[in-house]
Amino acid sequence: MYPSLKALISQTLDIECFLEKPKDRKFGHFALPTFSLAKTLKKNPPEIAQDFAKKLATLAEIININVVGGYVNFSLSDGFLQECVKNFLTPKFLKNTKEKILLEYVSANPTGPLHIGHARGAIFGDCLARFGEYLGFEVVREYYINDAGTQIENLGRSIYIAGRHLFFNEAYNLPEDCYRGEYILELAKEAKEHFGEECFESEKNIADLSVFGKDKMLEEIQANLAQIGIVFDNFVSEKTLFKEWDNTLAQLQKGNGVYELEKKIWIKSSEYGDEKDRVIVRENGEPTYLAGDIIYHRNKFKRSFDKYINIWGADHHGYIARIKAAIEFLGYESKNLEILLSQMVALLKNGEAYKMSKRAGNFILLKDVVEEVGSDALRLAFLSKKADTHLEFDVEDLKKQDSSNPIYYINYAHARIHTLFEKSHQDFQSFQGQSLEGITESLRDLLVLALNFSKVLEDSFSQRAPQKMVEYLRMLSSEFHHFYNEEKILHTENEKQILSVLKIVAQALFQGLELLGVQAKTKM
Repeated sequence: MYPSLKALISQTLDIECFLEKPKDRKFGHFALPTFSLAKTLKKNPPEIAQDFAKKLATLAEIININVVGGYVNFSLSDGFLQECVKNFLTPKFLKNTKEKILLEYVSANPTGPLHIGHARGAIFGDCLARFGEYLGFEVVREYYINDAGTQIENLGRSIYIAGRHLFFNEAYNLPEDCYRGEYILELAKEAKEHFGEECFESEKNIADLSVFGKDKMLEEIQANLAQIGIVFDNFVSEKTLFKEWDNTLAQLQKGNGVYELEKKIWIKSSEYGDEKDRVIVRENGEPTYLAGDIIYHRNKFKRSFDKYINIWGADHHGYIARIKAAIEFLGYESKNLEILLSQMVALLKNGEAYKMSKRAGNFILLKDVVEEVGSDALRLAFLSKKADTHLEFDVEDLKKQDSSNPIYYINYAHARIHTLFEKSHQDFQSFQGQSLEGITESLRDLLVLALNFSKVLEDSFSQRAPQKMVEYLRMLSSEFHHFYNEEKILHTENEKQILSVLKIVAQALFQGLELLGVQAKTKM
């Protein structure tokens, strides 16, 4: 509803307008503030508001207008709302764009199971992809596998030492840079089944153990992600991409982006906001970790998407300027790369720190938390705040059956509406909406809020802020529960009219939850 109303008013006024919701409902459903236009139009805001009101008089059949100071306030007519209901959740308000977006997220090192910190970026990325696709964007979900470098070798060495301990009774002394946790012992047992015990007889087999361990961990990571409804379109191997390094370096040199000093090759990242230039090739001729990221981003841009979005952990903040510099030196436009940061999570249980997993070593496994609270509750909790802000929650709160638990509160509203339809002996799916003529003010307010779904969706995606959808669904649920408790619904003269509005509310709740990756319940 909001996009069509905004477009209609902007067209009538021949000026791009911004609508907001008045703090006090008595002023109307939407307000057009004029203060930012005073300088351009060389008039004071109240004059501009009066001028706008006269021009908008032609829309009197669909909106009622009143002016308060520098605000033009709008109340929507029953007829306009009836038209909005017809088009609700149809492609008419969607962008229907063919803009292509490459969205990279998670990309956790395949050296261990997913921990709870990885889940926040995973859920954030998946949600953005869902929003974008619903709005008509073509979104490709991509996982970058960090399978080159010392971390993979260290994984193989860890498995080898575990195997020597398990099958040759050697002391289990892991070097500092090796991986710990029961999963390493599990991998050693699986390696024995796969290769035979002889794979632990010589260190020359560590390379094979590294690949085996990496593949097993990647399988587990995919299984962990599937538990919370996340799948990827592409998996890109860092190791495989390194064959493109010579061409990548040549392209950087052509763009005058690198130089040699102290037998190392440096990228001039300081020219694009980095604190200093960075080494991309060591003295021994080996590319650095940063070189791998540069190769990957060249590979991305060669695939010609309209937009590239990376979701990184907050600890990667320092890499942003380096990567953007490399993109410019490679001859591409770094403005087409958007990097979003995801903060870590503090998890509690009954007010105490959540117990770390023995299997994983020194962190909390995503799998364990999902098994305790479920995918839906976890997703909604992770999406309840901006991704770049600190998040702390208690898993026991996600089990509460009251209004303090968002997943319960929203689902309760959705289920309540379906129960009302059952009690009225109306089939929810086939129910045909009734005329909204003469609708009560409380019902109109509830309907306007439900019809605002499209505006919330567009804002949630464009601002990369899924928490706006969570806030909206909670607010809509709250307004419905209030209406339910204050108004008689069944066995009234306007029962079908009320049910017509409640069906819209339920559809907004259902679609919003689905886009958040949560299954809406029809019974509680």
